[in-house]
Amino acid sequence: MRIRSTIHINRKRPRTARAKGAALGLFALVFLLVPTLGRGFAAAQGYTNKQMDAFATRVGQTFWLYAPDGKFPAFVATPGATAATFRPAGHGSFVITELAGRKKKDPYYVVQFDSGKVAYIRPEMFHEALNLSILTVDPFAEEKQKAERLAAEEKSRVDWIKTQPWSLAMKEAAIKKQPTPGLTGAEVKRVFGAPQRITKLRGPMKVSEEHWFYADGSVLVMTNGLLTKMEKSPTK
Repeated sequence: MRIRSTIHINRKRPRTARAKGAALGLFALVFLLVPTLGRGFAAAQGYTNKQMDAFATRVGQTFWLYAPDGKFPAFVATPGATAATFRPAGHGSFVITELAGRKKKDPYYVVQFDSGKVAYIRPEMFHEALNLSILTVDPFAEEKQKAERLAAEEKSRVDWIKTQPWSLAMKEAAIKKQPTPGLTGAEVKRVFGAPQRITKLRGPMKVSEEHWFYADGSVLVMTNGLLTKMEKSPTK
């Protein structure tokens, strides 16, 4: 008696590399289109009152544009799906002055740039760029504060020089930070600022000499507490 053995063979062909590539490409295309389709769907269907209330909390706030790669968010000159878009020419700030289109549930942020120009941007586009090219803090705040502090210090220095009982030529030289022999140590600090370091020397006849070193390479020589000359550091 013969025993038949039946072997079931899976005749499904394995996917080829081309088929796998096509599937992956389709997946990537869908992945890329989902955010765009989602925005379009949201705009077409409208927003809920709760969403509109959340959007409205941005009104009155200031934001800063910062895009080192030059990819600033797109704004429109007038609200509408067919309105032409434009991108800011450079860094700056803007204030959200109003949430327009609330009644129609077709919202736009009304913004005013620091230049005075008024524009519009969709809330979804705004939130896409938030913390990327739209920031909640001024990225140049520290630099501006430093510049303001230096300007205030320079004004204070010049104002002080003008009040001194010096000749006009001496005052002009001091304003230009040109050393004038005879200034005391305190006066030197008001005119030139504090030195980075001081080297003390003891000369003949018990003459006290100090070398005051500054960041620009200048070395002021103080003899017995008075400015006698200026030299240049050999390392500069």
